[in-house]
Amino acid sequence: MQRRRFLLSAACAVPLLTTACSGRSLPRQLSMSTQQLQATVARKFPKPYPVAGLLQLQLQAPVLSMLPDSNQIRAVLPVLLSGPVLKQTFQGQLDVSFGLRYEPSDRTLRAQRVLVNSLQIADAPPALADMLTTYGPRLGEQVLDNLVLHQFEDKDLALADTIGLQPGVITVTAQGLTMSLDKKTS
Repeated sequence: MQRRRFLLSAACAVPLLTTACSGRSLPRQLSMSTQQLQATVARKFPKPYPVAGLLQLQLQAPVLSMLPDSNQIRAVLPVLLSGPVLKQTFQGQLDVSFGLRYEPSDRTLRAQRVLVNSLQIADAPPALADMLTTYGPRLGEQVLDNLVLHQFEDKDLALADTIGLQPGVITVTAQGLTMSLDKKTS
């Protein structure tokens, strides 16, 4: 039994030793390209949101762009607005920017500090346009705050877990995201 445990420990340590002995350092960050994040996020849409039981706001897959100067992401989401009080479905777009945070309990990247830049609905009647101008930003913030953008699989973080590291600071770059791997704190 002890021999089996030793062999298993040795087999698990070989990749770490090989990396360390070859002069290469252990990975200290994870990276994700804009295209990878875009593909992951697109799978989570469309998303319907009821508004006061009278309207239905349906968000379509966003187009993401990186804002490295502010360490944020911009998302432009096509929207459909419908409901029993409307005679037709209206199309428009929601333009938001947000930061990111890592949630360790479920290993997810989530939107935070959502800022609605604009919510535009084409051909909306004046009363509807006024209502959207008044309540649209708050609605957009509520709908998108804490939205899961990506969930890491156990295998994605297995090496980091093994060597006592955890995801840390998330940095938005022109090419995508980087997330530092820092020592676990407890």
